[in-house]
This record gives sequence, C-alpha cells and structure tokens, in this order.
Amino acid sequence: MATSLNKFSLWQQISPIFKGFDGFLAMAVGLLACAGLLAMYSAGYDHGSRFIDHMRNMLIALTVIFVVAQLPPQRLMELAVPIYAVGVALLIAVAIFGVTKKGAKRWINLGVIIQPSEILKIATPLMLAWWFQKREGQLRPLDFLVAGLLLAAPTGLIMKQPDLGTALLVMSAGLSVIFFAGLSWKLIIPPILLGAIGVILLIFFETDLCADGVNWRVLHEYQRQRVCTLLDPTLDPLGKGFHILQGMIAIGSGGIFGKGFMQGTQTHLEFIPERTTDFIFAAFSEEFGLLGNLLLISGFLFLIIRGLMIAIEAPSLFTRLLAGSVTMIFFTYAFVNMGMVSGILPVVGVPLPFISYGGTAMVTLGMGIGILMSISKSKRLVQS
Repeated sequence: MATSLNKFSLWQQISPIFKGFDGFLAMAVGLLACAGLLAMYSAGYDHGSRFIDHMRNMLIALTVIFVVAQLPPQRLMELAVPIYAVGVALLIAVAIFGVTKKGAKRWINLGVIIQPSEILKIATPLMLAWWFQKREGQLRPLDFLVAGLLLAAPTGLIMKQPDLGTALLVMSAGLSVIFFAGLSWKLIIPPILLGAIGVILLIFFETDLCADGVNWRVLHEYQRQRVCTLLDPTLDPLGKGFHILQGMIAIGSGGIFGKGFMQGTQTHLEFIPERTTDFIFAAFSEEFGLLGNLLLISGFLFLIIRGLMIAIEAPSLFTRLLAGSVTMIFFTYAFVNMGMVSGILPVVGVPLPFISYGGTAMVTLGMGIGILMSISKSKRLVQS
C-alpha cells in the first residue's frame, strides 16, 4: 500500500509537466517518426550506423520538443529578438570567416562546427511574430515594409553562401507570418503574376537558356543546372539528371502496394543517390508503393491541419502568427522534398520531416513541434 501511495505521489509531482500536451499533435509526430524509422532501417541497412544515428537524432529531437514545450509563449516572445540578432550576427560571421565545403560557405567553427542558417528557420518567424505583436491594432504599410527588411536580411545572407534550399525555407516561413498578419492581396497578386510569367518564359525559351555556355547572371551555375535538369533531366541522364531520373524510376516501380519492406531494388542496388537523406521518399515509395505514400501524406496533412487549428485557437496575435508560420514550415519541407524527388520541383536539398537523416534538421523540426506544443498547452491551461 505504501509503495502504491509513493508511486501515486510521484505521478502527482510530475503530472503538471505533461498537463495540456496536445495528444493529436503528438500522435501525428509519432506516426511520422515510425515511418521514418522503417524507411531509414531499409534505406540505411548497408550504410554503416545510419539507422542508430537516426534513432539518436530522434531522441535528441524528442528532448528538444519536451524542453521547448515547457516554455510559455511569453518567454518565447522575450527570446525572439536575442535569438534573431545572434542568428544574423552568426550569418555575417560565416560570410567573413566561415568554413567552406564543396564550394559553399555555410558553416562556422565555434569549438564545434555549426550551420547558423538553421537557427533562422525558427528565429525569423519568431522575430516577425514579435514585430507584429508589438504593432497590433496600429498596422501600417510601413510596418509590412520593416517586416520585409527583417526577412530580407537573413534570406539574402543565406542565398549568398549559397544555400538556395535553406533560403527558400526561411523565406517561406517569414512570408507566411507576413501573410497571416494581414498583408493585402493587392500586394500579393502582382509578384505572383510576375513569377508565373517568368516561369512561362523560362519554359518557352528552355532550349536557348539551357544551352552550353549560356550565362544567366541572376543564378549561380549550380542553380542554373538544377532548373535545366528539372525542365529536362534527360539532358544529362548520367550526371545532373541522374538524381531525378532514378527517383522517378523508384517511385514508379513501387506500383500501388510497393515491392515490400527491404525489397526495393533501386534502393539496395544503390541506384538512388542520397537515399537516406534528400531522396529517402523515393526509397519509401519503392517499397511501400502508392498506398504507403497516401498514408505518409495523410500523416503530414494531419500534422499540418492540427497545427493550423492550434494557430486559429491561439490566445494572442503573437502565438497565432508563430503557430501558423511553424506549421507552414512543415508544409514547405514536405511539399518541396516530395516535389523535387518526383521531378516537379528543382533539387534544392530539403529533407523530409522526421523521415530523412540529419541531426540539425531534426533538432530544428523538434523546436517547431515544441513551439506548437507550448502554444497549445498555454491555450488549454487558460481554458481550464
């Protein structure tokens, strides 16, 4: 009897930590994590300790989720400016004396080598949400201009490294905050139309633009190659187009039900490049087929819908904007990764959340889930 009372008392002591946790959100993350472990075990079976490292990264992300979820939104708001300032300062430091790998200067050695651009995936929407919270009730066009500058600073520095994939994620997260803050459609539609016209012209003049010796000036050479490869991967089937072609072959060969767990020929004969990171969706598709893909996409849709519901029910402008933008980060990750593997978007090096291997991205995603948990938790505690 004494033992059971002691156990009950211990649970009473720790239960407040778990009170208010969003069960639906936790379920979505858990299902995606299980899918990630299955995919990684198969894709990384003959890839050293990749599966064990992936499990370790997930445990670290779980710890990050738990810690960040304990921070009330007011505390997150206090940290917005310092985190953003430190992140931008580190990006400037990278530009001056960063570490260069494979022609890109994206890292800095601070005793340990870190990639500061990852910080800005969370710091930028955090800063913009803080800015609009401070201007609540008195928003003017100038406030949106300032928000645009706050977004342009980290995005420009990241593109300079160059790192188009991370710049795209930071920009999309920031733009979602600005949009949710009430940016007029009159300012949104013109750049969308210009972008659509640019894409049409690009496709129309595809042959000339992708000819050898053509210099686009606006894009780096590797970015030009990625766009040209997207338009026609068969231009260089054994070089730049190899990734897309093999990914498409793997997805198509999976059929409706897939070839079965550990039975993917494209995967295990090593035809799929980066099969544990950027192109793990191709390996998953080959083994689990269209049915598995629909279940995986349903998991991401469930997570995104739940995140948007948390944003709608959030108690303040800051939490609504932050929850909405964090949710859109997951949408962008999943959409861009699946799109580039399927050959409908350029290859930009964006991982699939909770599925792809990568410690830094896993921690960043864990912070995002922790923020959603914190906002949901604060809403539930206020209601109770």
